[in-house]
Amino acid sequence: MPRPKRKAAPPITSSDVDSSLRTEPKKSTTKQFDRIDNLFESYANKSMGLIDPDGIEALCKDVNVEHTDVRMLILAWKMKAEKQGYFSKDEWRRGLKCLGADTLPKLRKAINGLKKEVTVPECFEDFYSYAFQYCLTEDKQRSVDIDTICELLNVVLKLEFPTQVNLLIEYLKIQNDYRALNMDHWRNFYRFFKEVSFVDLGSYDSSQAWPVILDNFVEWLKEKEEKV
Repeated sequence: MPRPKRKAAPPITSSDVDSSLRTEPKKSTTKQFDRIDNLFESYANKSMGLIDPDGIEALCKDVNVEHTDVRMLILAWKMKAEKQGYFSKDEWRRGLKCLGADTLPKLRKAINGLKKEVTVPECFEDFYSYAFQYCLTEDKQRSVDIDTICELLNVVLKLEFPTQVNLLIEYLKIQNDYRALNMDHWRNFYRFFKEVSFVDLGSYDSSQAWPVILDNFVEWLKEKEEKV
């Protein structure tokens, strides 16, 4: 059944809307991006048109955060940065617009509060996967070396699972079966920490399609416990 026709509303004239209200949103957005771009230029390598590792080091100094701090990794995640150690202008714009930070003081405040961005489980899981992908620095690379995995575990998971992370890192450094790990390994580490109690390991079921490296890790933990 066709809808009844509505009487057309009279056209809005310039006298109906204050001109400053009509133009302000566009001007405000433009000015915000100008400030974000100016901030980008203060850290960018002019010849590359990117913020490079030196620029990121300078940024860390200005916001009083170590480059190894998880908040810098969260910042890269907010930007959806594709290349480790580099921020493009588009990535910078996306991240700072999302954080509402168009000046250095605002950016410093935003970075200080970045851990809140991953408190929601779904957000953390997305960030956690991104952290691994961010370490894939070469074309067609699918795995990350053990030393980097250990560093990443310390940065991303140690605050929430300190005992588990310390034990897993200890195992990864002494085992000889794997020199690098893939995304499936990485995702299952987080799942393992959430689901398995380290008090008695009774909730670990090897039939639940865990990666072999975790089967081996559990066996190592049991042997370690028996020696105590």
